[in-house]
Amino acid sequence: MTSLAVLALAAAEARAQGEGAAPACFLTGGGTLEICRSGGEAEGVFFTPRPCEFAANVQILRLTGVKGAPGPLQAVYQGETPLERGRGRRAGAETCEPRRSSNPLDGGSVRSGRSPEQLATTMPPTGYRLWEMAREVARPERRKRRGRSRERERAEAPAEAATEGIGARDPVVVTGRNWAGDEYYYVFLLAAAMTEGGARRVQIQARTYDFERFDVRGRGEDGNPAWVPFQPEEGPGRRSRRGRGRERGPDADNPSPAAVLDEAGKPIFGNCPGRGFDTQGLAGSISVVDQVYHWFYTDVLPSDCNEPVLKRRTALYLRTSRDLTADRVWSAPRTVAEPLPAASLVRVAKAKGMDRWVVAYACNRPANAQGGPVADLCVQYTPDLSIGSLAGLTWYAEPVAAMRSAAYLGLRSGGDGSGRYGRAQHFWMTDRYGNLDVPTSFSVKAGFLTWLDRFAPREDGSEASSVYGRPVYWATWSVRNVGVR
Repeated sequence: MTSLAVLALAAAEARAQGEGAAPACFLTGGGTLEICRSGGEAEGVFFTPRPCEFAANVQILRLTGVKGAPGPLQAVYQGETPLERGRGRRAGAETCEPRRSSNPLDGGSVRSGRSPEQLATTMPPTGYRLWEMAREVARPERRKRRGRSRERERAEAPAEAATEGIGARDPVVVTGRNWAGDEYYYVFLLAAAMTEGGARRVQIQARTYDFERFDVRGRGEDGNPAWVPFQPEEGPGRRSRRGRGRERGPDADNPSPAAVLDEAGKPIFGNCPGRGFDTQGLAGSISVVDQVYHWFYTDVLPSDCNEPVLKRRTALYLRTSRDLTADRVWSAPRTVAEPLPAASLVRVAKAKGMDRWVVAYACNRPANAQGGPVADLCVQYTPDLSIGSLAGLTWYAEPVAAMRSAAYLGLRSGGDGSGRYGRAQHFWMTDRYGNLDVPTSFSVKAGFLTWLDRFAPREDGSEASSVYGRPVYWATWSVRNVGVR
């Protein structure tokens, strides 16, 4: 090798380290797998929103059997609430004034769009599908009880949920029981509902056949569950004369979503109340294995509800279901792993081509890593599909609150140029069952991640908002078998 080539190689290595070098290879999957994410692993910009738009929690699905063009990949994500609601008129189509997240009712829409395989690394054209849908979350009628049992019921369950601020946040999409003839896809969303102790997260549900028209699961006049079409063209939003004149986000003719129920008939609420709409919990992912839906999500430990928000430790929970259309959808929660740091976001799915769970979660690189303890995303595999194998993972080094882990990917994209990164609200590409998939152009890769960077420069160069206009990135990773060590 010539001296010129040596100098060029050294310069390239130095440049790669300056951009945030990949970590040393690390073992996972019980020591039988190895992730070596080289500095040349694929990354890029997935979407740069306009100053009036944002994208978070971008899930990419490979659709099978869904009719329509232009392609088999569907992007679904949480975006801004439309400013205008008219017949087919896209909010902000003519102008795009910079926006900020100053209203708690803002940021509650689901957007989606389809693309062909060759454009898998670019956000497709999307449309508003669901937004601030109702003024209250319906709860089932309870039978009257007397004495201590009634007092116990009042203490265990949050009060009747009826409030403004129901949103369409943190969408998670999965197919219905297609093996039994169900042709719908189901979207689980998070709303904010007022209870006796304050606002709580609550899970609501929608369904779609073509990702353009959606039904919301509410309650019919007889009080039983019913699917009601969401009708975005029914008219513009109305201003309420009640509640201190707040803007009524949804159309009055649209349905009130019903809280999703567990097997005991209780609504799925987050563990802890918040102030205003500063609520936590219930964000995660759904994976179908052996015709069983596994909903993994994080929530605040009940014992930490009275702690400051930034000190509330979390846990990873699991609920399961065999039928997403049942009156009582989910099982009781099972604690999988605890404690995890405050505001943890964990995605879990069946690995591509393996009978293992794979988890992706926010973490920081160790202090002695290249670039120091900067924000990153960590990925680990389990030895098998047992739930106990998830509990056996070493998620973070001590102290857990520092979020340091050696299982980081060494992502290079994004950042503000001074070493700060905002790898937040990550998701990944899945098949229709919520299990890991990749674009055909990356068929040898193990996974395809997306994330929002709140520090990366906006397209207009301003710092007006940490969400609006901030880019979303994508990256892949590779894993290989190494045998037992």
